[in-house]
Amino acid sequence: MTIATPRIPRYELHCHLDGSVRPGTVADLARTQGLLLDRPVEELVVAPAHCGSLTRFLTYIDLPLQVLQTPDALTRTARELVEDWKADGVVHGEVRFAPQLHGRLGMSLDDAVGAVAEGLAQGRTATGVGTGLLLCCLRHQSPDDSLAVAETALRHRDVVTGLDLAGDETLYTAEPHRAAFDLARSAGLPCTVHAGEAAGPESVWEAIDVLGARRIGHGVRCTSDTALLNRLRTDRIALEMCPTSNVQTGAVPSLAGHPAFRLLAAGLPVTISTDTRTTSATTLQREFEALSRTPGWTGRHEALAQQNAAQAYFTPRSER
Repeated sequence: MTIATPRIPRYELHCHLDGSVRPGTVADLARTQGLLLDRPVEELVVAPAHCGSLTRFLTYIDLPLQVLQTPDALTRTARELVEDWKADGVVHGEVRFAPQLHGRLGMSLDDAVGAVAEGLAQGRTATGVGTGLLLCCLRHQSPDDSLAVAETALRHRDVVTGLDLAGDETLYTAEPHRAAFDLARSAGLPCTVHAGEAAGPESVWEAIDVLGARRIGHGVRCTSDTALLNRLRTDRIALEMCPTSNVQTGAVPSLAGHPAFRLLAAGLPVTISTDTRTTSATTLQREFEALSRTPGWTGRHEALAQQNAAQAYFTPRSER
């Protein structure tokens, strides 16, 4: 499908590598690795419109993770993502992944980061799209695991632009991971945290005050706390909202009820991303087209969201 040329340059801040592997690439890697698929690959990697929970949504990433256990697979996938950004009108994209999930065949954290960085470099050379790489700590893992990820990020400061915390907020708090985020911030590595997606405003407060997040992944459940909204607005803490994904996981009931429009109108630094291009079967073009069909959304809001993203992306060391 040909994607229409966007009116303005686009920036994507929230995109998971393992949720953005092309279905054809998943099938090809599975075939090469001797994995037998019992259903068409699209049924295994594209989540339904309403999963009802983040837990079910994440099961559609199981197969991509299974085939992303070699450096070559990671490099190919990262390169193809940059190509997909180019086709989507993205001039700068940030991708995030958890290197600790790619060691089933013995790949080290450093090797995983190096493989993704190589794919991004190949993509930049071929397309001219700027890239950033964020490493994800995971809420359900131990503080030592997160510290190892943060230390890996600092060993690769030439290619890693930020640290993230992902996972189910309803089951795991952010506090145990404070040491990892303190280490990152002390070295000047900016942080973002998934919060306000599965849990409420208290999760966002914790991300800001405990982990020092400069951006919030999703944040759709922040709307009931006026003090929090004032803090986000005053400190210009960007919200990385992903409308299609937010509906799929049940974070918001419907696209019509998504808070992006009213938060933008209230002066908050809302940005729009895909979250998982394959799992959500989406692109930024499709996200903005869907938003344009909701009451009140206009091209002016898209321009404002992109302006916010252009100001909020984590600048690679080479650009400083």
